[in-house]
Amino acid sequence: MFLKPIDNIISGQFTYALPDERIAAYPVSRRDDSQLLIRRKQGTLERDTFGNLASYLEKDCHMVFNNSRVIPARLIFKKPSGSRIELFCLKPVEPAGYAASLSSGKECTWECMAGNLKRFRENTLSLKVRVNNEDCTLKAEKIRHLGNTTEVRFTWDNGSVTFAGLLSAAGQTPLPPYIKRNPEEIDRSRYQTIYSRVEGSVAAPTAGLHFTEAVFEQIRAKNISVHEVTLHIGAGTFQPIKTPSVLDHEMHAEFFSVSGSLIAELEKLDSGIVAVGTTTVRTIESLYWLGVKILQANKNSRQTGLHLGQWEAYCLPQEVPVKQAFVALNQWLEKWGGPDFAASTKLMIVPGYKFRVVNTLITNFHQPGSTLLLLVAAFMGEQWKETYQYALDNGFRFLSYGDSSILFA
Repeated sequence: MFLKPIDNIISGQFTYALPDERIAAYPVSRRDDSQLLIRRKQGTLERDTFGNLASYLEKDCHMVFNNSRVIPARLIFKKPSGSRIELFCLKPVEPAGYAASLSSGKECTWECMAGNLKRFRENTLSLKVRVNNEDCTLKAEKIRHLGNTTEVRFTWDNGSVTFAGLLSAAGQTPLPPYIKRNPEEIDRSRYQTIYSRVEGSVAAPTAGLHFTEAVFEQIRAKNISVHEVTLHIGAGTFQPIKTPSVLDHEMHAEFFSVSGSLIAELEKLDSGIVAVGTTTVRTIESLYWLGVKILQANKNSRQTGLHLGQWEAYCLPQEVPVKQAFVALNQWLEKWGGPDFAASTKLMIVPGYKFRVVNTLITNFHQPGSTLLLLVAAFMGEQWKETYQYALDNGFRFLSYGDSSILFA
């Protein structure tokens, strides 16, 4: 196995002191007024405002964004006794797939986190909801426990109402646990990128929260190509590493979809891309490795390469050219049809990982001891400590509603 460079990484090495007052509880009034930390290739650090982002980007480069849209996934049920039970919808079970489940009428089943689970003794909860001026009763039936989560069947008595409509009417924005307040109306729009289109995430791709139409106008003026991927972010993104060795941490799987046209563009790339957010990095780097898997396996198998395991990237052949991997991926997609490539990934990027496609990263400042911080440390090396200390010393705001950075490899 190729795990030798990472088999001695201790999770305690990737933490820092983050005072509570440095965690942004609210966004700045205007998205692109947030601060921007610039880390140059030479390692120098500067500060600016996000509205000037385009001035740090090379003309004619390629940017990739995650267009996933956050769903109001928190449902609050009240029992006649007054007890509150929260069901946090994580991912669909039946019908499978976010689009099918959110558009379903009358019934669907989801894997949920249940708050106050001990009060969920009766198998059915009920909630009156008004959707599009129509009354509807939503019921939640506990099916079974799945470790730390619960499988719940939702049913409702109005066939003209979709589950997405119910969530929109009754659900709350799933703010991260480190934001110590209840969701407010402002979060409906601000915990969402302006380019979000495909519903399914329970956490925002926060690197994109700073973009405005004015920033996009400056990007277009430099003839920068803009591409989109869809990766639905699960609650596992907030799960800290609790094991001493990172090898013992169980990474969450996330599903993503990429258009065939983007894969064709990646096949032609002669330089790296600018990834907006860690989820975009994970998607693009996973695509490369899935191409490598296809090269190594039977190309006639339709199932080849649809999933990337947590440590597979460290065990596969390491010197496959980027172009060759994307050619294989493109040929696989052409053979099996369809305009998009859909797969899942558990890829965990840690120090020792060699980035194949991404050479510039736009991202917020991440939690101590998180998998996202390890990804940043893999991208920057030991300089992540100096960079985060600079941000702390210079008044940057941290985490989801915090400030941003652009990091050049």
